[in-house]
Amino acid sequence: MKNVYGTHWDVVVVGGGAAGMMAAGRAAELGARVIVIEKNATLGKKLLITGGGRCNVTNAEFNNRTLSSHFQEDGKFLLSAFSKFAVKDTLEFFHTRNMPTKVEHMGRVFPTTDTAASVWKVLVGHMQSGKVTVLPNAPVATLLHEDEHITGVRLKNGKLIEGDTYIIATGGNSRPETGSSGDGFMWLKNIGHTVFDTHPALAPLMIKDMWPRALHGLTLPNIALTSYLNGKKQKRRTGALLFTHLGISGPTALNMSSDIAELLKYGVVTLTLDLLPSATVEALGVNVDNIVASQRGKKMKNILTGFIPNRLVPTVLALAGIDSELVAHHLTRAQRLMLMRTMKALPMRVKKLLGSDKAISTGGGVALTEIDFKTMQSRKFSNLYLIGDILNINRPSGGYSLQVCWTTGYIAGTHATHIIPLVPQR
Repeated sequence: MKNVYGTHWDVVVVGGGAAGMMAAGRAAELGARVIVIEKNATLGKKLLITGGGRCNVTNAEFNNRTLSSHFQEDGKFLLSAFSKFAVKDTLEFFHTRNMPTKVEHMGRVFPTTDTAASVWKVLVGHMQSGKVTVLPNAPVATLLHEDEHITGVRLKNGKLIEGDTYIIATGGNSRPETGSSGDGFMWLKNIGHTVFDTHPALAPLMIKDMWPRALHGLTLPNIALTSYLNGKKQKRRTGALLFTHLGISGPTALNMSSDIAELLKYGVVTLTLDLLPSATVEALGVNVDNIVASQRGKKMKNILTGFIPNRLVPTVLALAGIDSELVAHHLTRAQRLMLMRTMKALPMRVKKLLGSDKAISTGGGVALTEIDFKTMQSRKFSNLYLIGDILNINRPSGGYSLQVCWTTGYIAGTHATHIIPLVPQR
């Protein structure tokens, strides 16, 4: 059966997300005839909602070894890939295509427009300049193969797409409503790749306590979060936090979520939230004493606004057991100590991680040992390339996940154009 357009493509890209668009644009830039097969009506549906619609493009970490270290054990696989295309290259790619960026807290890079649509337009424009063909509304049924070569992509409508090389960029199974539903894992497992079970990785946390929910929408840019298992301290992270209608999210909570998922298997997991991580309890006490002394006639609810956001004041006072209407000069020493300790360790009990429908990304995917990270080529199929979230990479929040997409997409797009047909004609 002929493929949809009666054309034998140089490069077939399955998946039109961040990694797929980068790969397609790069391959076309090098002169390849490229088709992108996309199950949705439009490209980059998930990309447009990342970072709350702002799109955290990358992280401004220019040392490749340090960059790799953020991926923990998986960083050893990525180091060679980052040597070919890393943060500097990503920024140059977008800047030279008229999309300026800005760096925010913890090195997170965003387009200056604060909209993911700016990133989307650059990628689509890059593809259009290379005359990439896009086939929308085309869900894939399976990959066809013969020996160690992929021979075609069978669509669910029965039609066949054929090419010299194939790049799989279907993502994980987070946010399935965007089309990222884990389809690629099944195809790759069926043809012999090792695929580790997926699970929500960067996922918001549901909290048993009700007070975080009352703060829904509040963002704290610089806090510290410490986890405990059955009362024993585990890990501490600093960064930004977002309160949600079910608990907490934001970079700090998301980056702890994989560890917390593991801890929940073994007992009760609690968290403490330090609202002022740079101050010791003693230093904070001195500051409060000074303010209380200078504003003795004011109520505590008004004094605390100098330390923490207004919306947090009633919560902190309630958890410290202090009446918000209490006049400052009536504050006892015991109450002062409790107030300091509360601001340094607001308690929360974790109920669970939210599911894949709320996760930013998923853990699991294709075994990294089955990929050549110098080319992103499969070690099992010589004309197959695997990129982006299809890979079993522990991706922290903060722009690192998209950097993996840009890096692996660029490399695969470059090397997929170098392969000539390997399946003999019958």
